[in-house]
Amino acid sequence: MSDRFQVSKRNPDGSRGRRLRVPSLGKIDVTPTRAILSVAVVGSIGFVAWAFTIRDADQIPLLAAGFAILGIVFSALAVSGAVETYRSASNGRTARAVGAAVLGGLAAVVAFLCFAGAIVGALVSKS
Repeated sequence: MSDRFQVSKRNPDGSRGRRLRVPSLGKIDVTPTRAILSVAVVGSIGFVAWAFTIRDADQIPLLAAGFAILGIVFSALAVSGAVETYRSASNGRTARAVGAAVLGGLAAVVAFLCFAGAIVGALVSKS
């Protein structure tokens, strides 16, 4: 019988086949969602900080746009916190679920504050 039809060997944890290594920073796994949201948070905060340094008629509309983008990013963080809360609670990790729920809730509050700042900025720039 050829090797092609043999049953694959088991890994030490009992699973079959190759295990993929996930890149990590210490205990935190670097997933595509975390990487994209991290870049989005840093980029949007950088844009808002840059918009604070402009001293002309375009400052208020740029700040309104920056706060709108920051609100969208923090909304995505809040949704990912809700998803992580559900996954952690389903796996019986209650402490992690509570932590994800609290951080997701804080992200939602920051998102609403950013949206409020964007609306106020848009109304001020129109007048």
